[in-house]
Amino acid sequence: MTSTKFVVRVSHGGTRAPAYVQRFDPLPAQMTTNRKLALLMGKLTAEDAAKAIETTRCVPELVPVHINA
Repeated sequence: MTSTKFVVRVSHGGTRAPAYVQRFDPLPAQMTTNRKLALLMGKLTAEDAAKAIETTRCVPELVPVHINA
């Protein structure tokens, strides 16, 4: 059975590599460039995290990840 979780990828623009949300307990969110260390979330939680860290220079995007259970 496959379930879908989401990670939040953040593009800062320019030549910087995209970052992923690693931890979202306190603000600001802790970020990582390693997708394997990214926090797997449900869709509603990921949308809330994306809205909280969205700025004019930071564009968050939900990326689906399929997990085999």
